[in-house]
Formats: sequence, structure tokens, C-alpha cells
Amino acid sequence: MAAPPADDHPSTPDTGAPRVYGWLHPSVVVAAVFSAYAGFAQFSATAALPDIAAAFGTVTEGAEGSITAQAGLSGTVLGLGLGVIRLASLAALPLSRQADRHGRRVVLLATTAVALVLTAASAGMPTFWGFVALLALARPLMSATNAVAGVIASEEVATVDRSKAIALVTVGYGTGAGIPVVLRGITDGEIGFRTLFLIAVPLLLTLPLVSRLVTEPDRSARLVEADAATSKRLGRVPAELRGRLVLLCTLTFFVAFLTGPVNTYLFLYAEQVAGVSPGTLAVVIPFAAILGAAGLAIGVRLADRYGRIPTAMWTKVGLAACGVLTYSAGAWGALVGYVLSLFIGSSYAPAVGATAAEIFPTSIRATAAGWITACTTVGAVVGLLLFGWVADVSGSFSVASWVVSVPCAISMIGYRFLPETKGLELEESAPEVA
Repeated sequence: MAAPPADDHPSTPDTGAPRVYGWLHPSVVVAAVFSAYAGFAQFSATAALPDIAAAFGTVTEGAEGSITAQAGLSGTVLGLGLGVIRLASLAALPLSRQADRHGRRVVLLATTAVALVLTAASAGMPTFWGFVALLALARPLMSATNAVAGVIASEEVATVDRSKAIALVTVGYGTGAGIPVVLRGITDGEIGFRTLFLIAVPLLLTLPLVSRLVTEPDRSARLVEADAATSKRLGRVPAELRGRLVLLCTLTFFVAFLTGPVNTYLFLYAEQVAGVSPGTLAVVIPFAAILGAAGLAIGVRLADRYGRIPTAMWTKVGLAACGVLTYSAGAWGALVGYVLSLFIGSSYAPAVGATAAEIFPTSIRATAAGWITACTTVGAVVGLLLFGWVADVSGSFSVASWVVSVPCAISMIGYRFLPETKGLELEESAPEVA
């Protein structure tokens, strides 16, 4: 299917400027759909963690004090398994880099198709570590899918719509991630993780239709053509931009250091420790989704009016506070913390997503996204392992939440050393380096 004309924010062909569109253009919407696929594949294990732990371990009814007895598997084993899955996302870096060298579209389609096949296959694994192995293979592919989808959305729009486009992709990911949570809730946890993972099959069957709507952004298409003509290798980060990349990756590390364990252990903690039923979670989720959408709208407003940097700084502090609340006040804290973290995290996403796109030139934008994904992975893995170990040693999820939340809050200072890009087109905020 041919892409519709650029009717929202068209460029003038005479100027040689890239064609850009509005944030609801089909190319941006379909990027959000692919991000939804990634959200489903990546978050299903988190949502079904209570079922996974019980299926591969042994739960002792009425047990107190021992996380192993309450959940079925120890916090250390779960942290190690989830850490392996997360760590595999490091392979998303070379995959994302290929999007700079060969184009966004081909990488997006290939990574999504293979990842959905692996996700469906994991449903049949008889052992915990076999299950972990297949998800570890799928994880980097979906991480690359999400990274490239965000790059496509950022490149297809003008600066006035970039925060909105990033927010739409965030909505897509959140929608995909919410599917397994909703399904477990409306079935009161009876659906089982194996059935849940088989949903990847119908998603895979939609790819031939959805792929027809995926187009190569004009910005990247021009560079890929130039690369082919000159044999110049795209994807290498120039020396003058490496400091900027290292700083953003470090800041991303600390966000994932917090959100990795806080989000991953949430449903296990809520159901097995705090006593929240899947049905209660199903009631809370629609409310949380509404607040999440409101958070995105507020985040777009703040990023476009007051700037990307201050918005990122203060929402990051809010995320840290929510991390402590979620694991420190029983059932009500888990529910309120979950809702608030979704709201604040949604407010954080547009500013950070826009900054990541706007401070790197088109020739290395997907490569930078790959590095950021890699650092997100490392941060989440370190957080998961530390959180699980501290929870085991102290017998307290609350203590573990403090350990991962405080460093994240302190790291907000680093955003002050990144440039503010509000109101700048990509060619202005990050021109190509000779």
C-alpha cells in the first residue's frame, strides 16, 4: 500500500528537505503497532511471573517469611533467570545498527517476525531454564523492534509533533504490555502462562497485512542511498558525540536499574506477598491505563513547553519515589505505587524519547538507540539481581526497593549536562558530523 501524501507538515520538494508528516500519519501509527508487539512479547513473562514461578517451583500454602515458599522459586533464581533474559537484549545493539546501514523497514520486519515465533515456541518448554533460553533469544529481537519503531516515529515528523509521535509509540508498547495483565485479570489468573504466550501466533499472522504499511522514512532513505553510492559505513559514533552518548546511556542505566526490578517483581509481590488478587489487578488496570494516557499528554505538554531536560529530571525523581511506595505499604501501596509509576513513567517517556532522537544525527540515530537499549538492559539486569538478592537476604521487598530507588533519584542531576533541543528540527539539533 502506498504511503499517503504528506499533508500535515509537508516539506517543499524544491528545498531538498526531507518529507515529514503529522503524528497520526499511518507510518507513525504502524510504528506504534510494532512497539505493541514488542510490549506483549517482552512483558508477558513479567505479568505471568506468579504463574511461571509456581509452575516451575513449589508453593507452600500459608508460608510466611520465605520468598521461595510464597512464590515457588527463590528471588535469587527468579532474578537470575530474568536477568539472563534481560541481558540477552545486549544483542539488540548490532541489530539496531543494521537499521542505519540497511534501512529501518527491513530490520523492523525481520526482528518482529522471528521474535514472535520464539515467543510462541517458549510456551511449550518443559523446564524453567529452557523457557528462559527461548525468551533470551527473542528478547534482543523485540528490543531492536522497539528501538527502531521509535526511530521511525521520530524521523517521520516535524519537531512540533515529535513528542506526540514518541508518546504514541509509548502508548503502543504499553498497550501490548497490558494485554497479558488484562487477560490474567479477567480470567482470575486461570489463563496460564503457556496459553498466554501462544497469543504470539495470531499476532504473527497479522504481520503480512501490517508490513504493507511500513515505509522507510525519507531522512534515513536518503542516507542509506548515499551510503550505497559512496561505500561510506554508517553506524559509527563520531568521537565528538561519544561523551554525549555515554552520558545518556548512564542516565538510562539508572532508570532501568530501578524500573527493571520494580516492574518485574510487581505482580509476584502483589499477588503472592501483598495478597492482591488477579481480579483486583484487572479492576485497577483500566484506571491505571487512563492515568497513563493522561501522563503521556502531560509529558508531551511539559516537554514542548518547558523543555525536555527539566521534564526528564523531575519525573525521574517521581519514579524513584513510586518504587519505594510500591513495595513498602502492603496491598494499597502496591496498587497506588503501580498506578502512580505508570502515570509518572508515561510523563517521563516523551521528553527522554525526544531527547534521544534529537541529539544524534540520522546516520547514527538507530545505532545510538541500540546503545541506549543495551544500557537499559545492563541496568535492568543489575537491578534485578541486586533486588532479588537483597529481598532474599533481608526478607523484605521494601529494603530492596530503597536500594534501587535512591541511586536513580540522585542520577537526575546528569540531565543538566545534555543539550536542550526543544523547538529544533533534527537537522538543527543534530547535524551530520563531517
